[in-house]
Amino acid sequence: MMAKQMRLDRFLAEMGQGTRSGVREQIRKGRVTVNGSLEKKPERKIEAGKDRIVLDGREISYVCLEYYMLNKPAGVLSATEDKKREAVVDLIKEKSRKDLFPVGRLDLDTEGLLLITNDGELAHQLLAPKNHVDKVYYARCKGRPDEEAIRQFEAGFVLPDGLSCLPAGLKVLDSKDLPEGDEAGLEGTVSEVLITLREGKYHQVKRMMESAGCPVLYLKRLSMGPIRLDPALKPGEYRPLTEEEVELLKKR
Repeated sequence: MMAKQMRLDRFLAEMGQGTRSGVREQIRKGRVTVNGSLEKKPERKIEAGKDRIVLDGREISYVCLEYYMLNKPAGVLSATEDKKREAVVDLIKEKSRKDLFPVGRLDLDTEGLLLITNDGELAHQLLAPKNHVDKVYYARCKGRPDEEAIRQFEAGFVLPDGLSCLPAGLKVLDSKDLPEGDEAGLEGTVSEVLITLREGKYHQVKRMMESAGCPVLYLKRLSMGPIRLDPALKPGEYRPLTEEEVELLKKR
């Protein structure tokens, strides 16, 4: 990794050791050494990735880019932070950087794959509508989508509320008739489906399924481009992406 020249206080702040004002105070109090020598000047230029920075006896390694796969649980907000609710970035406990963000959004009650990174260029490539990155969702819905709904999804259509949808995939996996009082009081037909989108507009899956007469009961994202949710991850769990997974995302 090529060394990057930057101020000492910026380095410590970017590595999650506090706010810029907070790390300046730590430096001035003599809690930081650079290459074994005490350093009390926050403006000191260092070579991140080359110089050895130690804070309170702990070496602070430089990490430029981070990539995580999160199995987002329901009830957690797809955001970097929020004053009232827990945000997805809060779940990444071992992060080195403080500038992580989710690549796109999942609804509050939606579960599944969410990529967390600080790589803005990669995020743009994955989210740009012109790139048509496939996103696959598993859903349970009321009713059973008919052949006409499947054809509409494949052709692309405009919803009654005005949302214009690109061609998408809709595959029925299973349907069953529930007796009265089953599954939290539901009755009638409940289906399991896979939906493949190449865009990610506001509540799009739910709005499309509602238009098909099959409102969504449960929604989970399974994949984004070449990356599939690791089945070993329970809701709320995460892991770093492998080097191979990062390369797959960049090459797609």
